[in-house]
Amino acid sequence: MYNMFHVLLTCIAAALASIILTPFIRKFAIAIGAVDLPNERRVNKRAVPSLGGIAVFISFFLSTFFLLPIPNQDIMPIFLGACIILITGIVDDTKGLSPKLKVLGILIAGLIVYYGGDIQLNMINLPFIGELYFGSFSLPVTLFWILAITNAVNLIDGLDGLASGVSMIALTTMGIIGYFFLTVDTMAVPIMIFVLVGSIAGFLPYNFNPARIFLGDTGALFLGFMISVMSLQGLKNATLITLIIPIVILGIPITDTIYAMIRRVLNKQSIATADKLHIHHRLMSLGFTHKQTVVAIYCLAAIFSLIALLYPLSTLWGWLFLTIGLGFGLELFVELIGLTGKTNQPLLKYIRKFARAWNRKE
Repeated sequence: MYNMFHVLLTCIAAALASIILTPFIRKFAIAIGAVDLPNERRVNKRAVPSLGGIAVFISFFLSTFFLLPIPNQDIMPIFLGACIILITGIVDDTKGLSPKLKVLGILIAGLIVYYGGDIQLNMINLPFIGELYFGSFSLPVTLFWILAITNAVNLIDGLDGLASGVSMIALTTMGIIGYFFLTVDTMAVPIMIFVLVGSIAGFLPYNFNPARIFLGDTGALFLGFMISVMSLQGLKNATLITLIIPIVILGIPITDTIYAMIRRVLNKQSIATADKLHIHHRLMSLGFTHKQTVVAIYCLAAIFSLIALLYPLSTLWGWLFLTIGLGFGLELFVELIGLTGKTNQPLLKYIRKFARAWNRKE
């Protein structure tokens, strides 16, 4: 059904469309005042137009609708849900939206793909236990997945090219795993993923430091929503490993989100409170430049992706050890850069205590 040369041309067409569209979207953003001004919460030192996600959105769906043989009933629910996300992002970038209204927009989009596209998490097959059906909990579990991943990608959009680059790495990994490890009847999913990667690739040169245009919430929410939906299409009847893989692939944004929530709870703050203690802020506080920080996080995202690629090739015990090792290394990294604050470093405290005891023995 899918000629790979045709798919490659579609990806190139999506990238070219994004390259052509982005300057026009930039002028449009400036014309309507959708510009991010420097302030105490932002890293940018100059005014930069937003709404860059519109270019990615248009180039992706134009290429998908007109160049790929994907039935409308498969793509339309995703398109309609993405439209809700796009509108939510545009309003937030131009007028400003409360966190509750942004969550409402994501949930409405989630309901559209759940009921309209049959994109849902219905059951999970657990080792030693067997099949666990969610039943009436399928809807809240699916909506939680969409909401969590969409917000996670949105949360890391704090530096030039960061969210777009990390999304490209994550989507490429998802596409490779989907293409080589999913059955033929789901091949539309990795194909669409690669076209989305092409759309982001055309936008990234304008977004990389020094950025001429930002994704904005318009783009970050859209990319997060698409990643969550694409991953769900392979998780209708999930195993524990197929559930873990997208979480590992999205290790950077998910880690940043989880530790931001932990940090705020420990500090007795609302989890919606903004701060400057995210991964990119902490790396910059350690002396990394803007560009070095982005490249460093790209490398971290690539490491997560390489580990995710090992999961389908591993045995049960193999991916169990992979997960434990990843969790240990991640916690150590998080504490070393101070993501949870200087007083909340349980693993480092234990290591230091063990080292002192070992030195006394010596």
